[in-house]
Amino acid sequence: MKATLTGIITEALHSVAADGLLQESDITVPFIELTRDRKFGDYATNVAMVLASHINGNPRQFAQALADRILETDNGENIDKVEIAGPGFINITMSGDYWVKAVRRVLTEGSRYADSNTGQGKRVQVEFVSANPTGPLHVGHGRGAAMGDALANVLEAAGFDVQREYYINDAGNQIENLGQSVYARYLELFGNQVDFPEGGYQGDYIKEIADDLKATLGDRHLHKSHDSVVQEISEYASHRILADIKEDLEQFGVRFDRWFSEKSLFDGNEVKQALEEMESRGHIYREDDAVWFRSTRMDDDKDRVVIKADGSLTYFASDVAYHRNKFNRGFERVINIWGADHHGYVDRMKAAVVALGKQKEDLQILLVQFVNLLRHGKPVAMSTRAGEFVTLREVREEVGRDAARFIFLTRKADSKLDFDLDLAKERSNDNPVFYVQYAHARICSIIRNAEQTGISLPEPEDADLAMLVLPEEKELIRHLAALPDVVDGAALALEPHRLTNYLRDISTTLHNYYYHHRVLTDDADLTTARLALVTAVRIAVRKALTLLGVTAPERM
Repeated sequence: MKATLTGIITEALHSVAADGLLQESDITVPFIELTRDRKFGDYATNVAMVLASHINGNPRQFAQALADRILETDNGENIDKVEIAGPGFINITMSGDYWVKAVRRVLTEGSRYADSNTGQGKRVQVEFVSANPTGPLHVGHGRGAAMGDALANVLEAAGFDVQREYYINDAGNQIENLGQSVYARYLELFGNQVDFPEGGYQGDYIKEIADDLKATLGDRHLHKSHDSVVQEISEYASHRILADIKEDLEQFGVRFDRWFSEKSLFDGNEVKQALEEMESRGHIYREDDAVWFRSTRMDDDKDRVVIKADGSLTYFASDVAYHRNKFNRGFERVINIWGADHHGYVDRMKAAVVALGKQKEDLQILLVQFVNLLRHGKPVAMSTRAGEFVTLREVREEVGRDAARFIFLTRKADSKLDFDLDLAKERSNDNPVFYVQYAHARICSIIRNAEQTGISLPEPEDADLAMLVLPEEKELIRHLAALPDVVDGAALALEPHRLTNYLRDISTTLHNYYYHHRVLTDDADLTTARLALVTAVRIAVRKALTLLGVTAPERM
């Protein structure tokens, strides 16, 4: 609806410009929002006040002239009335016919409802999770996984061509450190006293890998050189952990189109090529025996080392090569979803993208804040180094995939999230996912009862939807009409949590409607109209849940 109104208002602006009230060059895209109080209509725009400094006359007079042209432009097709409020707000009330058409559209389009071509097939890559294969996924990774998967779904629904990617950090010191940690535990199994490596990975999973090594290979590794053993164990342990990560994500309903190996960048000489390209563009210099990227030219707070004085590459060097690889694959837009602890890397990574000939806006980075896991109202401690953490698998098995995904998506990415394990398991209205899923199941129950009494679901054109005059019915229809705008807005703002807000709002209205009014009545025509309405609500709820990667149960 916002797209329709934007077109109508923009055409009306051109009309008033033709009368000399406004310059064509001053016309701007109007901001439109749903009104919070229905007495002010259905939609509102402040465009008259935004243009106040450009018009001949005061904003309220201009708003009235614009309101008249809006009605003329629409010609009674969608709008019932346009009113001016305050210093120049324009409130728009949609016609009853418009709301009828909105319900019929939902019923006609079904599972395709709220899909759009906003993205126009633009190629977008979403890289998320990308946890080092040095330990199990923890609850924080779970939030990033839900965020990335839901965002990719929403972008696809909005017409973008999306690829999901996991970057495997399988090169560097962290993999060697993993091997050292497992090797130390392996030696201990044979009674050797060893100093555990400083900063090594703790946790039962390290001991389990060592146990498996002993069970399958016996004491074979005791008779090899230290360096060769650590390399072998590093590869074995990282491959095993990565297999567990893949299984966890699959069970969590998260899929990837590509698993990209950091090691492949070195094998393909791409790190060297990336640095050479940056140097050819004048962004590399040498100082104190090190090689530097002049990132301060692109608004970073300091220049960054890419090759250390000892000749070793920094992690940043391979990150540059990886992003160069992304854009060379033809992606027009790259979205990275990182943990909040990576905030210091944002400016330098955007600087690197600019140095490679792209725009800052071509790379968008979402930082996912930490999850405060609560049990019995008390925080659950998490420390990956010490091995004291709750894994994603444990959370999923305890509360279920649907509850975990939904709760992870209830807040904006950069907001901290309290995850109450006890609440997530409750079958009550306080549990947000239960509340929403029950709305869907409740409608399914109504439809089953109708079918059992011989009442079939109406075809989109059969119901007399003009009979839907109750405030709750009008509010449900307003929610239905809003879903395409919610999906598009979530895609453009990279905010899938907008769908959880939408679902809670429409579910609240649905439950309230159910408590106060019967859908199956003694009036056959009214029953048909109400069945059409709740069927449309079921379609919208299912669509939004599906985009979040949450199931829509028919019975609960």
